[in-house]
Amino acid sequence: MTEIDDWRSLLVRWSQEWADAQDPDVPAEERRAGDEEALRTRWLGFPPASEERILALEERLGHRLPPSYRTFLAVSDGWRHAGGFVWLLGGTDGVRWHQDASGLAEFYGTDPEDDPTPEDTLLAGMWHRALQLDVESDAVYVLLDPGDVDGDGEWAVYCYASWRASPPERYGSFRAFMDAMYREWHRLRAHEPAGEGPEFTNATTRALDASVETARLEALAGRYEQAEALLAEAIAFGRPRAAGLRDQIRRLLGQTHMVSFGLLPDDPRYAWELLPVLAAEHLRFHRGTPWQPHFRGGASASLQETAGEVERQLREDVFRYSAEGAFGRAVEQAREQARWGDTDAAWHTLRAALPEWRPLGPDHLAPVGLVADPLLGPLIGPERGRELLATPRAGHRGEAPAPAADLDPPGLAWLSEGDPNGFLESYRFVLVEGVEPAELPGLIGADGAALSEPMTMWQSRTGFRGDPDATWEDRALTSVGRAGPGWSFALEPRPGGGFHEERFVSPGVAASANTRAVTVWSEPPLGRRPGLFHLSVARDGAELYAFTVRGTPVARRGDVPEVLDPDRFFEDDDADAWRAAEGRALEAIATEFGVRLPRLALTRGRLHTLRTRPWNRPPRPGERYATLRWVRTRP
Repeated sequence: MTEIDDWRSLLVRWSQEWADAQDPDVPAEERRAGDEEALRTRWLGFPPASEERILALEERLGHRLPPSYRTFLAVSDGWRHAGGFVWLLGGTDGVRWHQDASGLAEFYGTDPEDDPTPEDTLLAGMWHRALQLDVESDAVYVLLDPGDVDGDGEWAVYCYASWRASPPERYGSFRAFMDAMYREWHRLRAHEPAGEGPEFTNATTRALDASVETARLEALAGRYEQAEALLAEAIAFGRPRAAGLRDQIRRLLGQTHMVSFGLLPDDPRYAWELLPVLAAEHLRFHRGTPWQPHFRGGASASLQETAGEVERQLREDVFRYSAEGAFGRAVEQAREQARWGDTDAAWHTLRAALPEWRPLGPDHLAPVGLVADPLLGPLIGPERGRELLATPRAGHRGEAPAPAADLDPPGLAWLSEGDPNGFLESYRFVLVEGVEPAELPGLIGADGAALSEPMTMWQSRTGFRGDPDATWEDRALTSVGRAGPGWSFALEPRPGGGFHEERFVSPGVAASANTRAVTVWSEPPLGRRPGLFHLSVARDGAELYAFTVRGTPVARRGDVPEVLDPDRFFEDDDADAWRAAEGRALEAIATEFGVRLPRLALTRGRLHTLRTRPWNRPPRPGERYATLRWVRTRP
């Protein structure tokens, strides 16, 4: 096909689709000038420009025209309705040099002292040198820039509208601009309310709708990349199903910007799957403001009620994702694993059950609602989202992807690296062997203490106002969970009480009845204060050995095994050297006892919390103490 034939194919198809989409009941006087003729001839263009006219234009301009615009003029000397906002594009008579007629050059000017990019410099000069193609428009400039030329001699097109976000949209060539305007016209026409004009159906829309259905099947078979490419093209043309399908893929890949799921949240079948995802994203950044979902199709009273209930559950941290059948049972099992910190195991459970997942309707691609679940959502980052999407589902056959690597590192040494929120710069924890986390309240809990509902570390610390009943007691507020096979843990970040060797009492001693318990307390150097690292190990209710590193000399009790000898790890109190030594000590402890702490659950997930018994002894006769309490008051 020649370039002229290619242009003619596009322009004829565009013209005929435009004509078929016009409302025949609109009076002629209400149409734009020339539209009646275009409707009668089913042609949005004009007669082709002769070679002589094109050469005359080039002589007037002092430039040879870029190839795609030159070929376009040989097919049609101008164009009506380029997209939705340019009503007439000039031909050989209508184009002229822009010469900054818009007055925008001063807004895009560059100052050498600002270190402008090449793109900035190019755009700054475009307003003076560009060729203006628009003749009639809704405050839109279409500018062809002879200073922005590619290897094929094509000039870039810049399209600027005062009511759109700046800077102007750039297209690599005139053909690329016209292809985009064809898609824009389709998109705007597809989004017009039903009942306004004839039904918008033609060969292009039917082909695109067929590609959307193909994309749906590809996505369910695990070929999400192919599906996303098909859906992106359909979205550019405004096909109604495409956005809702693609947004499910995008959200599982970790993308949240402009994710709305199209019209799907309006459908009661998908409301409990998709509304929590949208509400959770709002509350993540705007918890102090009400969530106001936008229902494109208008919301019924029942749908509004559902949205309100979704918001309430998320605000109160009681929302739970659910599903039917075998996958639903796997969700419950995974939630049980996740609430004790076994997040990798929870993901393995979900991953194994993915082939049994079933959609709620024909436009449901994956269990995207999982990302809104307070316990399970943190498990699913972009890498696991890709793994989920690449797994065939809903009875579709295909090769399962290679499993992604587990997210939790082994052992304890990762604690020496801290966490993004800074909560784990200092910490203390107790490890107890042979008990489940649910048994910890009876072993190390304060009188009457019980496990809280799972919460994030941020919630536990920002909501922490100290121990309301405390006098002399240093009772920790800990996160609890499993610490590897056969062990449970209780960890407090940023310990509220200071470590005093003479008054310190490890809760691990009482917890070690008929078992073993390990206690660690670590604080980095701060200014002139040396770093602290304490380890104590107890068995059958008695301490076996302990050491405390805080400057020199090292305090020791009992027979510390050689593999845990602090002299092997701690040599320098410099902050960087301290962190490395801390990591070595933690690695040795993890190896000696076969334990680990779940990084994802502690830093990004949710765990139960427990108020422990005191980590210090009561005051002795004659000893004094002071209690300070900060109270917020309002004048």
